[in-house]
Amino acid sequence: MEQSASLFRFLWRCLVISKQQEQQINEEIRDPEVRLISEEGEQLGIMSSEEALALAAEKDLDLVKIAPMATPPVCKIMDYGKFRFEKAKKEKEARKNQKIIEIKEIRLSLNIDTHDFDFKIKNARKFIADGNKLKVSIRFRGREMAHPELGTEIMDKAAQALEDVAAVDKPAKLEGRQMLMFMSPKINK
Repeated sequence: MEQSASLFRFLWRCLVISKQQEQQINEEIRDPEVRLISEEGEQLGIMSSEEALALAAEKDLDLVKIAPMATPPVCKIMDYGKFRFEKAKKEKEARKNQKIIEIKEIRLSLNIDTHDFDFKIKNARKFIADGNKLKVSIRFRGREMAHPELGTEIMDKAAQALEDVAAVDKPAKLEGRQMLMFMSPKINK
C-alpha cells in the first residue's frame, strides 16, 4: 500500500514539475486577479481571471500567464500556438548559428625528436586555425618523474612555437604523472 502511495507522489511531482516549466494558459490560470495586456501590447489593467478569460475568448485567442511571480501575475492575450511555433523557430536558429568549441590535444614526450615536435606543432596550428582550444600534455614515465624541469622546457618551447597564433590560458602545471598546458586562439584586433 505504501509503495503505491509513494509511486503516486512521485508521478504527481513529475507532472507538477513538467507543468511548471511551461506557461499556464486559459483555464490553468487560477489566480483571483491578473494584470492584463492586450495582443497589441497595451495594458488593460487589473481584473479577475474570469473577466480576462472572457475577453480572450471573445477575441478567439488564448490567455497566457507571462510573469507568474509578479503581484498580481501578468497575463497576455495572444495566439499561443503561433507564439510557441515562433519561439521554437528562434531557438532552432540560435542553435544553428552557435559555434561549438572543442578541446583538441597534442601529446608530447620528454625525449621527442625535432621532426616529431615540428609535426605535432603543425597539427596544433591546424587545430587553432579551426577555432578550437588546445591541450598540450606530457606524460612522465618511470624515472622521468625526477626531471619535471625538462617537461617545462618542452612546454615553453611549444608555447613559443605557437605564440603567433595562440595564447596560453593555463601555463604548464604538473598534475600527478602528467604535465598539462591549455592554449586558445588569439583574437585578432
